[in-house]
Amino acid sequence: MSLQLMQRMGIHSAENRADRQTFESLTEAVEVQAWETLPAAQQALIAQAVAPDITISGIAYPDTPAALATLVQADDRQPLLPCGTGSKLAWGGLVGGQRAEGRGLKAEEKRVPLLLVSTERLKRLIDHAIGDLTVTVEAGMRFADVQATLATAGQYLPIDPAYPDHATIGGIIATADTGSLRQRYNGVRDLLLGVSIVRADGQVAKAGGRVVKNVAGYDLMKLFTGSYGTLGIITQATLRVYPLPEASQTVVLSGEAAAIAHATQLLLSSSLTPTSADLLSESLVAAMDIGKGTALAVRFQSMLPSVQEQTNRMVEVSKALGLTIASFLGTDDAALWQRLRERMTAAPPIDAITCKIGIRPSATVALLAILTKHHNELAIAPPSGLLPSAQIHAASGLGLLLLDAATPPETLLNIRSCCQENGGFLSILQAPVALKQAIDVWGYNGNALYLMRQLKQQFDPYNRLSPHRFVGGI
Repeated sequence: MSLQLMQRMGIHSAENRADRQTFESLTEAVEVQAWETLPAAQQALIAQAVAPDITISGIAYPDTPAALATLVQADDRQPLLPCGTGSKLAWGGLVGGQRAEGRGLKAEEKRVPLLLVSTERLKRLIDHAIGDLTVTVEAGMRFADVQATLATAGQYLPIDPAYPDHATIGGIIATADTGSLRQRYNGVRDLLLGVSIVRADGQVAKAGGRVVKNVAGYDLMKLFTGSYGTLGIITQATLRVYPLPEASQTVVLSGEAAAIAHATQLLLSSSLTPTSADLLSESLVAAMDIGKGTALAVRFQSMLPSVQEQTNRMVEVSKALGLTIASFLGTDDAALWQRLRERMTAAPPIDAITCKIGIRPSATVALLAILTKHHNELAIAPPSGLLPSAQIHAASGLGLLLLDAATPPETLLNIRSCCQENGGFLSILQAPVALKQAIDVWGYNGNALYLMRQLKQQFDPYNRLSPHRFVGGI
């Protein structure tokens, strides 16, 4: 690490010689890549996550939890932005850095530059207890690599995250990115059995364990799931895994919105056990060429006779309601859900707005109708050709909304109001920086903000970790 880089990180005065010595010794174990040496594409990705007036010093790459802890301890004024490979770095609020006031520095001093801390080199498989159906991995291990390892034992981790080839386990937990398999297996937090973290003061903390029935300690797993790196840096996780299904088949019912709503009610009140059941907007169905009108995509995964029987039941429902049905089996089934995931999680630098939405399940079809109305009111297609699209999990009402980057803020706010009026929310994951500066990214209107701020104060009293990225500027 150069003296110039250390100066940008706030290690510049005689009073900080000890810090400088710490960082000089740390470079033997931790590689720090300066901002100006990063590839242009990587700089552009980071720029989408950070407020424009924030100075960025670079990215640190610790390769052990101990090195990460030492890095965090080295300078308690240093604001840090934890990440894995950066696939979801642009999700959430703009990281605002940390002001010098309140940390014993002169008020006129500039902000301490932001340092990104990547866990992508923490990628060891710690333990795979095949008989106990658990796996323990370091946070930087990529999801695809975990699945490949589990597959050799006929097992898998039942989540369907965005960017599966690049997403790390730590990033998936930090963003609570579950995907469509939540219909059968619930969310990431329900699969998480144990976690190790580095706190904002550099101390290592652990919660949970490596067995399903372990209940010792505080339930930090649920607290850290979806915290966007604001409470600590995840270094290791233990998760519950499941046997790979013998067969997999998806049926897509499409047609009039009222009939789709009825089919959804019949499915959710039945004894059928789909692994995924998603409602798809009319524009998304058309773009994927899998039907016409609003659609319900239902996936069954189990033993072959069970899959066939449940699929036949949905065919009967489709015929009774006058819906069109399309069936996808084997490799076509896997390809369908991959296409759907890629369509709804446009990766930078694609100019798009991606939102996470929640709504009362009974109001889901009504929301899709509003999106269709907005689509039909467009005089011409957006320059990107990206029409408003939505994918909503039928049982939970959670899902994704994809809009063109030129969508007016008023449209977003109208959709948010619709969600809130029906017991839900709309949070912006990815969007142009100007839009994130113009409106509240999270739009939180609940009564837990005081509690969330108290938790932040307890875990990170100096607001070092992912400052201002979370709800209410946390």
